[in-house]
Amino acid sequence: MQRIEFQAMNCHMLAVVDGDIAEAGAVLAAVPAWFEQWEQCFSRFRPDSELSRLNRNAGSWVNVSTDLFSVIGAALWAAEFSDGLVSPTLLGAMEQAGYYRSFEHIDVSSIPQSLAKTRDTGDFNDWRAIQTDASTQRVFAPANVRLDLSGTAKGWAAEQAVGRLSKYGAALVDAGGDIATCGPRGGGEAWPIGLADPLHPGQQLDVLMLNTAGVATSGRDYRRWQFIGAPQHHIMDPRTGQPAQTDVLTATIVAPTMRFAETAAKTALILGSQAGLNWVERHPELAATLVLEDGHVLRSQRMDQYTWK
Repeated sequence: MQRIEFQAMNCHMLAVVDGDIAEAGAVLAAVPAWFEQWEQCFSRFRPDSELSRLNRNAGSWVNVSTDLFSVIGAALWAAEFSDGLVSPTLLGAMEQAGYYRSFEHIDVSSIPQSLAKTRDTGDFNDWRAIQTDASTQRVFAPANVRLDLSGTAKGWAAEQAVGRLSKYGAALVDAGGDIATCGPRGGGEAWPIGLADPLHPGQQLDVLMLNTAGVATSGRDYRRWQFIGAPQHHIMDPRTGQPAQTDVLTATIVAPTMRFAETAAKTALILGSQAGLNWVERHPELAATLVLEDGHVLRSQRMDQYTWK
């Protein structure tokens, strides 16, 4: 088994190939460069990124790369699937909550007070107004709509990477806790995935056993800060334009694909424990573990089939 660890997209990354052939090691060595290329395309924090260029040209049709076109398509699918709860049009809401630069560089003492203005939720969830033209690979966003693709791009990148690596053996890519797997390991063994307990650091709630799947966790336990006299976090509720008010601290979803899991995890967290669990149960492809603010843990009926006994 060969592996590489590195930093990208403000996260700790891990890529693994269950094989010892020399070609696998060479391809693994290239994985950080793949993520750097994708980050340069999708990052809202880099003024020279392709996404930043698209946002500066809101109100016009813009030609984009194949990768950006693909991620925007995935983000629009996520919005449709979640009835708009996972939306790519929340950049303004994030900035007004104080998340106007990369998280590790947020300084609440220097956040521009001009960001702390009254929310206009009409501008924050206009995802249906985004248009795409596959024949010319162009994208149109209205002048008042800017995109943040962080909710989709990381899962998309993990899927792309694990797909490339799977040519050399069973593969796993862990993108900051969002994990894509492809194929059982040698001997037909599943990949063991530890599910961290957000209320007891260093402990695990469960060990999941996955073959080809995606597992994603959305949480309010890490990226949080204080701004304009109130606690803030990075998961926005497009219905209010503000950080989601929910009793779910973390939502972990197992799904057939990473992007599916990522979308479902955010949806379940925003909906809250009972509505979120009911929503998961209505989708037979999904399994969920929800950790609540009060310490209770809820598991969907299908999560049992992935849990190591």
